[in-house]
Amino acid sequence: MNQRWQAAMLVCLLLAGCQTGESGSNGAAGPSGQPPESAVHPSDHQQGKTSQSPVDPDLQLEAKYWNIVKVQNGQKVIQNPDNILVLVNKEQSLPPGYKPADLVVPRVPFVCADPNAEKRHMRAEAAAALEEMFAAARRDGIELVAVSAYRSYERQQVIFAEEVRQKGKEKAVQAVAHPGQSEHQTGLAVDISSRSAGCQLTQSFGATKEGQWVAAHAHEYGFIIRYPKGKEAVTGYKYEPWHLRYVGRKAAAVIKKRGLTLEEYFKVVKKV
Repeated sequence: MNQRWQAAMLVCLLLAGCQTGESGSNGAAGPSGQPPESAVHPSDHQQGKTSQSPVDPDLQLEAKYWNIVKVQNGQKVIQNPDNILVLVNKEQSLPPGYKPADLVVPRVPFVCADPNAEKRHMRAEAAAALEEMFAAARRDGIELVAVSAYRSYERQQVIFAEEVRQKGKEKAVQAVAHPGQSEHQTGLAVDISSRSAGCQLTQSFGATKEGQWVAAHAHEYGFIIRYPKGKEAVTGYKYEPWHLRYVGRKAAAVIKKRGLTLEEYFKVVKKV
């Protein structure tokens, strides 16, 4: 009798132990606090892969490079104009009193003889890149000349008014920016030419060997042709093969490779 009772008790204990072990594993967290693999539905893995699809690093852009704008008197005014990738156009303006604090004179040949002329200045980073580009061009037998770089808000007022006087406002706005909407005020833009183009700012520069060299190599030094042919409806300006804008090597390479304008670049990159 005692032997039967002991055997029955042993069976009960064994059954109780098995049930305890199973209930402890169903839905319980593992040592790390994460559910065990068996508790994760297969579809969860599939969803995870979909949401974490790889993103082209060339199309990721830090938030600091995006315009911060504030509407003032009905106009979008850029609040972070020192941004190297600042997007200045007919929709977003620079503050009237903005002047870069790091303007220097790049050591490249200028048409203007006055060594202290306002238009000989550029922001330091852009000036260094321009010197590199001009030096590389010389090594390839290409002689470039700078015509105009930094331009103040006040100077742009004079230029725009004169263009309107000569050609009328409708034609003027296709060639000359309103004050505050000129990239020259950023200190990151420069107009260049060559002796073969008479040192003039003309569309024929794009067909010269110097203009073709610039179109092919400017991005290697962080510059883009800001107003390319065929993109007039996007930029709002006619084709200007002479107008270069410094955006840094990474952005310039992407813009060149994909055939974008700066406006289109900001439509395809993702803020991170």
